[in-house]
Amino acid sequence: MDLFEYQGKSLFARVGVPVPEGRAARTADQARAGADELGGKVVVKAQVQVGGRGKAGGIKLADDPNEAFAHATDILGMDIKGHTVRVVWVERASDIAAEYYVSFTLDRGVGKHLAIVSARGGMDIEAVASDEPEAVVKMHIDPVVGLTNWQASEIVYRAKLDRATARKSAATLRKLYEAFVSLDCDLVEVNPLILTGDGEIVALDSKVTLDSNAFFRHSDFEEFREAFAEDPIEKMARENGLNFIKLDGSVGIIGNGAGLVMSTLDVVSLVGGAASNFLDVGGGAGADTIINALDLLTKDSTVKSVLINIFGGITRCDLVAQGIVEALDDLELPWPIVVRLDGTNAAEGRVILQGAVSDSVIPAETMREASEKAVELAGRG
Repeated sequence: MDLFEYQGKSLFARVGVPVPEGRAARTADQARAGADELGGKVVVKAQVQVGGRGKAGGIKLADDPNEAFAHATDILGMDIKGHTVRVVWVERASDIAAEYYVSFTLDRGVGKHLAIVSARGGMDIEAVASDEPEAVVKMHIDPVVGLTNWQASEIVYRAKLDRATARKSAATLRKLYEAFVSLDCDLVEVNPLILTGDGEIVALDSKVTLDSNAFFRHSDFEEFREAFAEDPIEKMARENGLNFIKLDGSVGIIGNGAGLVMSTLDVVSLVGGAASNFLDVGGGAGADTIINALDLLTKDSTVKSVLINIFGGITRCDLVAQGIVEALDDLELPWPIVVRLDGTNAAEGRVILQGAVSDSVIPAETMREASEKAVELAGRG
């Protein structure tokens, strides 16, 4: 889950990373009230889960509450790269002496955490990384050992951050890394991490991606979901224990196991189609799970055909077939279903489906055959 800037900053504050004081506002009146509480100059910042806010006009400096009201009026409702601004963050203005870039993520290729730091932070960090890669320092971190004092100091030295405040910078890097690990983040990025005129290190921005699979360890994280207008289909999938991701195509995909579903997406693409979703019903899926998955796809108007691709290991193909038959009786399914069963009790599953085979239920022996049929049927829809 990608957090808004103000949500990420609230997590930074938990581990002692300095952040500017601010107020979240959903209306221009709330923005004015927040600016009045903060006093002095403030910055009104669009809260969207995408970069480039500043260049798009989503970050404005205000000298007083009335100007904050005017800026919030302009920013709220703005479209930034397809994201509608529904919340602004009104933040006390900072005295910026230098801007740094810091991020922590996972390098899956080597199985270690990765720190990326540059003294050239700001809006054009991507250009810096492309044109002057030597200005961006990367260092792997052993996740068992963590970010040590000497590593943090070496990163600060190699990145050529301000020497007079090197200890503060190194300490802040360690705190950000602590947030990355202790809060189960997939990404912690600060651009910019600033050096203020009085020598303080402050996180002026935050980009935090949480591992939603770890929410059971952080019960308070559920409140973050409430800040988003969660897609009703994704909410329904989560409530039913289904792994669902919306995509751009017209072929609905149901499979058991992330690897099989991803392979199915590839084959659908290979034969000239496009999947409308990733839907993994997991191992051991029974009839009820298949019914829930099919019901879920009926809520998506972009689906024109459905491909059910099951390889029975823990999952029993006869139970999957039973779920399909029951769904045909209980639900109004607006599209044809192509079914490919293989593995545990596949023969029994095919027998169960025989009575349902029609223009609405089409069996297939291989993944490619199933994909070709589903793509063809979606083209007719």
